[in-house]
Amino acid sequence: MQPIVLFIGIILFFVLALAITNYIQRKKGNTQTREMAPPSIDLSGGGCCGAHEVCEKDSLIAAFIEKPEYFDDEELDKFARRDSGEYKNSEVDEFREVFYSVLDEEKPRWVRSLQMRGISLPDQLKDEVLMFVNELRTLKMHA
Repeated sequence: MQPIVLFIGIILFFVLALAITNYIQRKKGNTQTREMAPPSIDLSGGGCCGAHEVCEKDSLIAAFIEKPEYFDDEELDKFARRDSGEYKNSEVDEFREVFYSVLDEEKPRWVRSLQMRGISLPDQLKDEVLMFVNELRTLKMHA
């Protein structure tokens, strides 16, 4: 019976400590609030737009259940868990080659696939991808 009481006491201690820390941070004004909502890109054709770190169209649970889709780009798996700013120019060219070989309407799904596989898009390619996604959105809105 004593281990259960000890366990409950430890949990209460941590909850109380968290509440006190939270209170102190709010008193100091150290809370962070978002000044404006992040831009949203609605392609209304399903799939992820590729413009966000986490796809807004999919729940977090779905990301764990869903298997990544491959676009004949298995060679990019070697870049998993690499920081987006650490790519060499030759490695960026590998990403660029795959990006431009994927069909236009599949590009947002390709970006989502990279996210699911833990592969960061190189910084040097992010502007191109975002520009393409914005253009795709514009075309879908005017279609």
